[in-house]
Amino acid sequence: MSDDRLIVALDVPNVVAGMELANTLGDAVSFYKIGLGMLTGGGLALANELKQEHGKRIFLDMKFFDIGATVENAVRGVAQFDLDFLTVHGDPHVVRAAKEGASGKDLKILAVTILTSLDRGDLDAGLIKPGDVKELVLERAARAFEAGADGVIASPQEAALIRALPQAEGRLIVTPGVRPAGAALGDQKRVATPAQALTDGADHIVVGRPIWAAADPRQAALAILDEIKSV
Repeated sequence: MSDDRLIVALDVPNVVAGMELANTLGDAVSFYKIGLGMLTGGGLALANELKQEHGKRIFLDMKFFDIGATVENAVRGVAQFDLDFLTVHGDPHVVRAAKEGASGKDLKILAVTILTSLDRGDLDAGLIKPGDVKELVLERAARAFEAGADGVIASPQEAALIRALPQAEGRLIVTPGVRPAGAALGDQKRVATPAQALTDGADHIVVGRPIWAAADPRQAALAILDEIKSV
């Protein structure tokens, strides 16, 4: 029933709420994302329980960013837990350090390009160089691939452009900012529907609020799975 192209973001307060949601979704969902918001609420414990006891795939969304030695040590610590994906910022020195920390493990290092909640105005406020957001995402993706990233995180609006890069061959594209037709955008600004994101080249889509905030989360997940079956 499940399709691991759908990654459900467990953006809930703690491990108890996370496990309750996972139990509600049951066999409909096989892949979960656990991020910073859950870290102090038992996120690593939940990741291990879902992986080891329930056979789920786990995407740990930590977005590590620091000097190379610190990133390498942090990733080496995470890699011991036999999880599937880990995010770091897409700066080449960070990606290279993360790959070194994951050496010998199956942990995939995914490089964050530009957050899907940001637009050009946000980048200006952050003193990011001028230019079209899509072009900047493309440039950061190419540099991350060249530094050894196993994949990138980008909005679905950039998926097709990234997939066309020569460096993208054999690499993963994972897209948050995915919203079923008619769903509220929340804090996302660069979005697409599940089917569109996959059609444009994404390997996995990340969906959070439209599932966990739904009156019937399992039914919401099943509706998304039905949509992506045709892709």
